[in-house]
Amino acid sequence: MKKLNLQTEKGIYLIIDPASKPENELFDVLEKIGRYPIIALQVWDHFRPSQDGQKFIRKVCRLVRPHPFPVLVNNRWKWIKDTGSDGVHFDQIPENLEAIRKNLPEDTLFGITCNNDQDLINQAEEKGFDYLSFCSVFPSATANSCDLVSFETIRKTQKSSKLPLFLAGGINLHNLSKLNELSHSGVAVISGIMQAADPCKAIEAYLLKLQNTPFNENSHHQ
Repeated sequence: MKKLNLQTEKGIYLIIDPASKPENELFDVLEKIGRYPIIALQVWDHFRPSQDGQKFIRKVCRLVRPHPFPVLVNNRWKWIKDTGSDGVHFDQIPENLEAIRKNLPEDTLFGITCNNDQDLINQAEEKGFDYLSFCSVFPSATANSCDLVSFETIRKTQKSSKLPLFLAGGINLHNLSKLNELSHSGVAVISGIMQAADPCKAIEAYLLKLQNTPFNENSHHQ
């Protein structure tokens, strides 16, 4: 299984909403963005009643197979073996986590959404999660179930944890610079890229602000 496509520079943890637009449009976007240095691609478990979620994720995995970044399912850990995805991102720590681990390949990636609860953050580290995602750093329509995370919580975690830290929720090109004071591995983005008129240009704009260098296809092409 693939691991997080971590780099020395901050990157993009891309999240896709399967119900946001027709599937063929989503797949067209995914085919174009695979050449960018994405850290991971998460499929949010937000499906229309008519959608076959497992079939959708299998198609996503096939499309991005040539690229180095992993595909993560949101919460639906039982789908990992049948879809070919590389890991699971939980919104909260499941009570049966150890049983879940035993049912999945040993190198399956595990991620967790954190907020201001220091006990949850400590538990995530103790239970062997591979990364933490803080949500929500800004008000967000797609992260409306998340409390706003204080920057101080993120700073404290960065000092005490060796895990990759991602920032999520309400992040756009206008407020991205406000995160410069925080140490993190990258930002999680949904609508800022997938709902943009030109998702490729949107990714390049995010990378430019994150890394302070223009995107160069020859140096980043996978």
